[in-house]
Amino acid sequence: MTLTSPRDLAPDRGIPDPRAGHGTWSDAATKVSTMDMRWRWDLHGADGSVLPADPATGEPTPSFPTQSDAESWIGQEWPVLLDSGVAAVTLFEEGTVVYGPMPLTPLS
Repeated sequence: MTLTSPRDLAPDRGIPDPRAGHGTWSDAATKVSTMDMRWRWDLHGADGSVLPADPATGEPTPSFPTQSDAESWIGQEWPVLLDSGVAAVTLFEEGTVVYGPMPLTPLS
């Protein structure tokens, strides 16, 4: 399967949905010990450079225990990230690229 946009990701992959009153995606991710956090996203600016933190919050992107949790988070957060100047994202598992950079802009 080729992912061309975060819209290709399923909206719910098993971590609590903040819309249902269970906290935020980041809150859900922090409930798991740091040792179990193997999955993370790099955020890329328009020039392709890796951004040191989420431009909207100034915080590093959260890490996740599973790929599906990481994909759920990006599936929910991509519009905010795009509005903040993030042009693309890359998914890592324990420092190894899984896929990306994947553009956040919808296909025309």
